[in-house]
Amino acid sequence: MIKNFIKIAWRNLLRHKSFSLINIAGLAIGMASAALILFWIQNEVSYDQFHSNKSRLYLAYNRAVFDGKLWCWPTTPKVMAKTLKQEYPGVEETARTTSANFLFTVGEKHLNIPGNFTDPGFLTMFSFPLIKGNSKTALNTISSIVITEQLSKKLFGNDDAMGKVIRIDSVDNFTVTGVLKALPNNTRFDFEYLVPWSYLIKTEKVDEKYWGNNSVQTWVLAKPNVSEATLNKQVLNITKSHSDQKDEEVFMHPASKWRLYSNFENGKIMGGRINTVKLFGIIAMFILLIACINFMNLSTARSERRAREVGIRKVVGAQRGSLISQFLGESILLALIAGILALVIVQISLSGFNQLTDKQLFIPFGSVVFWFVCLLFVLLTGAIAGSYPAFYLSSFKPVSVLKGTFKAANALVTPRKLLVVIQFTFAIVLIICTIIVRNQMQYAQDRELGYKKDNLVYTMMMGNIEKNYKMIRSELISSGAATSVTKTSSPITQRWSDSWGFDWKGKDQSQKIDFIVYNTDGDFVRTIGLKVLAGRDIDVATYPTDSTAMLLNEAAAKVMGFKNPIGQIVKTGDNHDWHIIGLIKDFIIESPYEPVRPMIVQGPKSWFSVIHYKLNPANSTTENLKRAEDVFKKYNQEYPFEYHFADEEYARKFNDEKRTGTLASLFAGLTIFISCLGLFGLAAYMAQNRQKEISVRKVLGASVSHLTTLLSKDFLMLVLISFLIASPIAWYGMHVWLQNYTYRINIQVWVFIAAGLLTIIIALATVSFQSIKAALTNPIKSLKNE
Repeated sequence: MIKNFIKIAWRNLLRHKSFSLINIAGLAIGMASAALILFWIQNEVSYDQFHSNKSRLYLAYNRAVFDGKLWCWPTTPKVMAKTLKQEYPGVEETARTTSANFLFTVGEKHLNIPGNFTDPGFLTMFSFPLIKGNSKTALNTISSIVITEQLSKKLFGNDDAMGKVIRIDSVDNFTVTGVLKALPNNTRFDFEYLVPWSYLIKTEKVDEKYWGNNSVQTWVLAKPNVSEATLNKQVLNITKSHSDQKDEEVFMHPASKWRLYSNFENGKIMGGRINTVKLFGIIAMFILLIACINFMNLSTARSERRAREVGIRKVVGAQRGSLISQFLGESILLALIAGILALVIVQISLSGFNQLTDKQLFIPFGSVVFWFVCLLFVLLTGAIAGSYPAFYLSSFKPVSVLKGTFKAANALVTPRKLLVVIQFTFAIVLIICTIIVRNQMQYAQDRELGYKKDNLVYTMMMGNIEKNYKMIRSELISSGAATSVTKTSSPITQRWSDSWGFDWKGKDQSQKIDFIVYNTDGDFVRTIGLKVLAGRDIDVATYPTDSTAMLLNEAAAKVMGFKNPIGQIVKTGDNHDWHIIGLIKDFIIESPYEPVRPMIVQGPKSWFSVIHYKLNPANSTTENLKRAEDVFKKYNQEYPFEYHFADEEYARKFNDEKRTGTLASLFAGLTIFISCLGLFGLAAYMAQNRQKEISVRKVLGASVSHLTTLLSKDFLMLVLISFLIASPIAWYGMHVWLQNYTYRINIQVWVFIAAGLLTIIIALATVSFQSIKAALTNPIKSLKNE
């Protein structure tokens, strides 16, 4: 019987090639699209879930009230890790991490490599397997270093790296004590080497007893059977009990939520990437559903052609269950062919999809689980796609069918219309959402930045740059490479430091305000391109007392209550007095979607990490960079010349939104394509079924335009109904999404009108092809047998 079912199904596929091609293409594209999204979702939800201790791993968070709101942040004092391990019974192990960036020298090779400082316990807490070395002892000595296998190949080629010596910053020698397997693509960690924390203490004279500086990430491994609630109860007041910071609390964020639940609002988790994951999960489900709806529509549209077959088979004794099995078998066969084609499409498009999503997804052909899931996916798709046609076709009464009184078209009007409406409702929702996402991104990109990012470049201060800064600055200007130079504590596009330990005359002592802290040595306003609203820029060369001078932005002056801040004194937590000499216009240093936060720019009595320089507009960018490279090479020979354009770094702030918008556009386009593919096939069958009617009308004088309108209007009415349903759904969804941004657009009516018109035009073009083709057919061909 099964052999007979397969034979009949195969013959039906070959007999109706165009129908089969449309169905297979629609299902294949739908399955491929859903598969790509599911690969992406799987990667997202599996972030850092490969660690064997994942159920016991936590990241320590701080929380405190600022400006009346409870803020949470994932950095802690350096002393916290040691205190947690020594004094708290629920903690088994701790490790701190902070970034490291050294020049590695091996023979004639000089590489500037990013990595992490960390404690010895890091390798036992996390499941980053060592190809060589012992994870328990690899970081025990101050001169040990663990490198990844990629870095091993860069430095030593195919030679065994174990025991080899690496010179760091031309100062210290490190011995390779471990080689890590390449980090997986679904981890939040991104380093090429690990250096012992003890080396950081030695080189930077780190104060490990001070509780007032939150600057490192503290990872915690709880003891077995210690719950999150128990651990949080134990560590809640650790900062309060060990320092004078009496308003800070600590809580543990579990590994299961690091990737997907990282947004906090007033102290509570308010989602994060999980919202995007859910969104694309819904998109995958609906794309597959739309492909299945195509199958249902086209199968039921062909009901009259198969009605006689069903009637004869029932007369000769076929049971309804047998007929249902037959039709489900046909749909599963179609789904199987479509699934194979979908796998080919996924493999071909995966590299481009990876580039679009900034991931390293791959098809695990060697996994038994993967093939089992694929088979289940195909069977489920086939069953969903074939369920309605199978139950519908098997319900035909043989007497009505064989007498010729059966009229499938009339019986199927309502279900088919409903399915088409569902298809286009989702397609229109996606189009509207895509337009709004792109408008929101453009709105933020067009926001006034507050500084001039064009021709603004920065270089990290490494090696001998800080020691030779005055000469580098002088020669950058004298060589014509730059028009102005300043050194700062962080890049203009990033916040590396903030503090709330400030006091001033008239301050409300009950209020705790957090300020972004930025340091500069002078010529800051000119180089960055800021606007001074009152006072002047910091200039130590002309005014030696500017070593303790301070600039405020508008937001800082407002929260401090200064109408005229010039001359005011601000005390820092270490009891140093700073005098305000200038008020600058607000400029964006963090998220372009949020208000500018209060900022304090301090004079050179502080630390520096970056040189900013404004390239000379009189020369080409290439010429300026060549001259700048000559200067840096002269005074910092061993280090490669590395630079970053401020405008490019600022553009990176929009990467997530760009990816979301591009993916939404891609899948909106595929949704429309799949919907129109089904509409195309449906219109072809409807035109074919009404060919005699069209011929009679044509003989009686109906024009081609009239016949085209007659055949198209029903479909256009369905699209219009879809638009009316989709608009409020899209508005509500986008209204909720926009609430995540303080700086956001208002949803405008033109978006809905544009989406509706675009969908109508696409649907009209799809249907009209078949309508015009039917209207142009010679009526003699249809009527000659009448």
